[in-house]
Amino acid sequence: MTRFAETAGLKLLQRLDPEQAHGLALKAVAMGLGTQGGAVTSDRLKCTVAGIDLANPVGLAAGFDKNAQAVTALSRAGFGFLEVGAATPRPQPGNPKPRLFRLMQDHAAINRFGFNNDGMHAIGKRLSNARSAVPVGINLGANKSSEDRAADFARVMAHMKDHVSFATVNVSSPNTEKLRDLQGADALAGLLDGVMNVRGTTPVFLKIAPDLSMSDLSDIASVAQNAGIDAIVATNTTLARHGLRDPQQTETGGLSGQPLFESSTRILAQLSTLTDIPLIGVGGIASGAQAYAKIRAGASAVQLYTGLVYGGLSLAGKIARDLDACLAQEGFATVAEACGTGRDSWL
Repeated sequence: MTRFAETAGLKLLQRLDPEQAHGLALKAVAMGLGTQGGAVTSDRLKCTVAGIDLANPVGLAAGFDKNAQAVTALSRAGFGFLEVGAATPRPQPGNPKPRLFRLMQDHAAINRFGFNNDGMHAIGKRLSNARSAVPVGINLGANKSSEDRAADFARVMAHMKDHVSFATVNVSSPNTEKLRDLQGADALAGLLDGVMNVRGTTPVFLKIAPDLSMSDLSDIASVAQNAGIDAIVATNTTLARHGLRDPQQTETGGLSGQPLFESSTRILAQLSTLTDIPLIGVGGIASGAQAYAKIRAGASAVQLYTGLVYGGLSLAGKIARDLDACLAQEGFATVAEACGTGRDSWL
């Protein structure tokens, strides 16, 4: 697909209801529209995170392909790795619609989906049939009506571990009531213990919220270290609404996109002072320069989602190529060499 065609397609989609537009875009991707020849790579971009070899450190964040419907096609879109889900033990419809809002003036989005998904059995089957050219992970969730949400994470882990390269424990979504309570030290330790007991050899990541104090981060870092977590994903969406211009800023839910960049990068940098666990930077990435900033703040890899709403699927490859150029210009031979070199500017 040419850039002109992609831009025209984005303009058309942006006239539709956001959730309907996303569904159509995902179907188009599954058909192969907008995909490239595979992961963008170079000797500088090749890296290893939590024992997983990546052609480049630019990943697709969870939520774009919740139900693993376009994995094979997405693996050819330029990304170095993918994350699908969140998956819960049982299918669930999520929160009432409308539940996704574009904040065009802010290059942002607000969602309150509430873990809508087809359930771990359907998603697991699709993953087993997918032919991905890059590593694929699953975001683990819990059913809203579950009496033991911590056990749900272990249940999905046990079912998915043979179909994925990694799994991410998601206790940081703001859209399931009291889910973030599981980020507390005692609750988190118990939850992670259950997941780690059934993971086999599959690396386990932990995704945290941006709305945390330094004390909260310290507790989470300690629990993650003790549990043997392989990487921490920083961060999920935020409940904050600072500096927004779009009228839809009053909608409830998690905010993602450009307004999240600074706060999520600051959390990332702070977390990197508390642990040696590899970090994956997420939040507001829409350019190679922003991906590079996350890496210099302490990330070993990055993920994006909302940027694709405004930049199209070709953005993944462009970010990887621009990141390669940033590394070369600054004299870094590898991503790992650049990791953390600019952390102090965010503290």
